Amino acid sequence: MKHFFKYKIVVPVLAVIIFISTTAFRNDFFEIAKQIEIFTTLFKELNMNYVDETNPAELMDTALKNMLEELDPYTKYYNEQDVEAERIKRTGDYSGIGANIMTLKDKVVIIEPYKNYPADKAGLKAGDEIIKVDGIALAEFKDDALDLLKGAPNSKINIEYIRQGKTNTASVLRSEVQIDAVPHFSMINETVGYIVLSKFNEKTTTQTAYALKDLKAQGAKQIILDLRGNPGGLLTEAVNIVNLFVPKGQLVVSTKAKIKSYNQTYYTKKEPLDTEIPLVVLINGKSASASEIVSGTLQDLDRAVIVGSRSFGKGLVQRYKKLSYGTQLKVTISRYYTPSGRCIQALDYWNKDKDGNAVRTKQENYNAFTTKNGRKVFDGGGVFPDETVETSKNSAITKAILKEQNIFEFATKFYYENDIKDINSFKITDTHFNAFKSYLKNSGFTFQTDTEKALKKALEISKTENLDDDISKDYTNLVSNLNKAKDQAIQDNKIQLVNLLTDEIVKRYTYREGLYEYYKIHNQDIKTATKILLDSNKYNNYLK
Repeated sequence: MKHFFKYKIVVPVLAVIIFISTTAFRNDFFEIAKQIEIFTTLFKELNMNYVDETNPAELMDTALKNMLEELDPYTKYYNEQDVEAERIKRTGDYSGIGANIMTLKDKVVIIEPYKNYPADKAGLKAGDEIIKVDGIALAEFKDDALDLLKGAPNSKINIEYIRQGKTNTASVLRSEVQIDAVPHFSMINETVGYIVLSKFNEKTTTQTAYALKDLKAQGAKQIILDLRGNPGGLLTEAVNIVNLFVPKGQLVVSTKAKIKSYNQTYYTKKEPLDTEIPLVVLINGKSASASEIVSGTLQDLDRAVIVGSRSFGKGLVQRYKKLSYGTQLKVTISRYYTPSGRCIQALDYWNKDKDGNAVRTKQENYNAFTTKNGRKVFDGGGVFPDETVETSKNSAITKAILKEQNIFEFATKFYYENDIKDINSFKITDTHFNAFKSYLKNSGFTFQTDTEKALKKALEISKTENLDDDISKDYTNLVSNLNKAKDQAIQDNKIQLVNLLTDEIVKRYTYREGLYEYYKIHNQDIKTATKILLDSNKYNNYLK
């Protein structure tokens, strides 16, 4: 009887606990089920009753992708074709023509042919606009036009393209394409080795380790690891790269999520290759995610000096979830934290401004953390370099110029108008830069500043208050002065623009491989890194 009484007491208590823990879930589940039912009935009625024929698959694809855009740029839905594209990103292998191709201003354009791959062998060059593949006009092709270029190795395709206003044809024999994680490594001088790590795919650790061993065999006593422009990739590969330079059992990164089972800690698991060799890591505004795990962790552990400009600031972790019919969801599940405890996420996607844009964390809201040796580092805005190189920063106007592809298009024009014999001696002159400014003006490049937006809004409000007659003249004068200031801004950012122009132009003559050789001679980030490495006192002072 006594035991029965205890049982009767325990059961209600357990019931209360279960009720409390599951009520929130049931409420969420009910809301999810309700919204699914609304969407299902809407989708059915729309496709049955719309005045014209609809494409249910396209409608659903668009609906899902637009819905996820409201969350963050990394949570994405992948249809069957997208899943294959993501596989290529992760593995770095596919069968095709061997070129970086993008859709620019509704045109399918070759951005960069890979050296000695089919596109290059067939004579295709950066700037060529592909208009037909095996007789199929890309302008009329509704699916992803890039899929037409992929196919079985040794299969032939005929490509029709426009170059400098003239239509040409090329016959291309597809082949296996392997995208290296480490596209270049070499010696800068007798003791400094240089490794370019461009992405974190399944080849990253193997290729970086090989490069490090090879350079040491050539006599490298110091290493520059170049992560500039590296958008990230596999988190586990970032952990493995750190492991090359730090001992086994070291905490590299931890993740914190809403779902406790997603909370993870990642430690180095193998014996390192070299824990002593002086190391400089190069970063810039396009170094993101896994690149920031490597640079941030090596900074926290005082294992490397970081040089360049502030990194992108992506401190979010995604996981792939398989869905029906071969589709997938990539969903943001957690934030990651470097060994010091900082999260370098720069944009707040959950508290957006009135225009729906993610808000950048303000500097006064950064939190301070300490490295292994007690140096101060901060969260909230990417990885800050120990030594900033001003020329590697991109301002708002340079970003706008890049976004409009003006540098790419000018480089294409420059390549066909100039025969450069010795590219390693090439430098952008004032004449070249003035030609670029004229090109910007003639191309109709426009750049709206925040000041312009505020002025325009003020004018619109004045009209509702019948004050526009009084301020319209002042508004016109202010806009005129702003346009002059924007012209001056291009001149003020000359150094950054010259660097970007130089990179794009050099690639046209020597491929990406030649650009890295050019960097070793001229690039300011590499010069700064080399100077630090060759002065052991200076190097050690950064890490104290």
